[in-house]
Amino acid sequence: MKLGRRNFFGFLGQFPLWSASAAGASGAPAGEDYYDKLGVTKIINAAGTYTNLTASIMPPPVQAAVARAALNPVRLVELQKAAGDYLARKLQCEAAMVTAGAASALTLGTAACVMTANRCSIRDIPAEAAHLKNEVIIQKAHRYGYDEALLCAGIRFVEVETLAGYEAAFGPRTVMAHFYNAAEEGSISREDWIRVAHAHQVPSFNDAAADMPPIANLWNYTKMGFDLVTFSGGKGIRGPQNAGLLLGRKDLIAAAAANNNPYDGVGRGMKVAKEQIVGMVAAVDWLLSQTDEVMEKEFRRRAERIAAHLKDLPGLRTEISVPPVANHVPHLSIRYDQARLKISPRDVMMELRAGKPSIELNPSTGRATGASAGITTDANTIVVGVWMLQPGEDMIVARRLREVLVKSRV
Repeated sequence: MKLGRRNFFGFLGQFPLWSASAAGASGAPAGEDYYDKLGVTKIINAAGTYTNLTASIMPPPVQAAVARAALNPVRLVELQKAAGDYLARKLQCEAAMVTAGAASALTLGTAACVMTANRCSIRDIPAEAAHLKNEVIIQKAHRYGYDEALLCAGIRFVEVETLAGYEAAFGPRTVMAHFYNAAEEGSISREDWIRVAHAHQVPSFNDAAADMPPIANLWNYTKMGFDLVTFSGGKGIRGPQNAGLLLGRKDLIAAAAANNNPYDGVGRGMKVAKEQIVGMVAAVDWLLSQTDEVMEKEFRRRAERIAAHLKDLPGLRTEISVPPVANHVPHLSIRYDQARLKISPRDVMMELRAGKPSIELNPSTGRATGASAGITTDANTIVVGVWMLQPGEDMIVARRLREVLVKSRV
């Protein structure tokens, strides 16, 4: 059967979770396996889209677009602008740009707000920022490890805890109000955060890095009124791991671009290669051809197959749950009585990691508090993140879990 380019990508669209191994089916010569050459262990990812596990696997059409982009040089600024214009249309916002991950977007977006508020040069950030308007308001409960990326732009945080405190925090040095979308605490809503910031003519920035699906979140937050929003490219979007999206107001995206590579601003080292840019555009095209319903149904099937393989083990219970914001996909929780299955969830995790094939479970496994927002766990719980599994890997995970648990049975 002959497939034209349009029909070929339409055909791929029927298989939203197609294995990356199918990428070689086009007949193109496979490259040398440098993981094997370098002695790097390949893993089955039953954890999720974690950076230290190299996040997601790009679908075959995205891999193909990246490989094709590598064949020709182009003018970087022209590509960035064309990609940004295209993504803005697709994602229903004023402007967009591809960044070197969500953390890069945080730095560049913050630099844009500092630059716009002060009408300063890109060379003033971060060195002169302390002498300029440089205050960013944030809820105390929204302070998180990633806010170091904002500090790179030379800003100073002003922490608030109540709506009244937020309203009073604005002053002549305020340049931005920052919101961590997946925060599990904090008393000020997104709507109030935007409303108050806009009343003071200050831009609001939402870090929603891991908060897709649902797919509509890619435009929900800009339509809600956030002036800037960032998403990670290598998580649910399934683009290159070292790419991200910065979406929002046209003037702020332009200022962010001015601070970015190839210019000599704070983002000079945050280079986004042509392959990353094209990969993000292709990933958005791929994603918009999918539906939340089809993807969630498949993820639930995987979780159910694993649960069914373990159901007769003594004292073991399973539950499928969906975190409310970040990583909003089905996860499988496996709870059991360690008096009957004499192995801790953390030891199960270590055995699966050390086995062949090596399997990584969700880092919330065996923890009293979740390592991922929205996942309820404890010292007796194994957590399996099923959404980054490739076809057939769910049963490999199921069999290995059963082997490890059965041999601990008393």
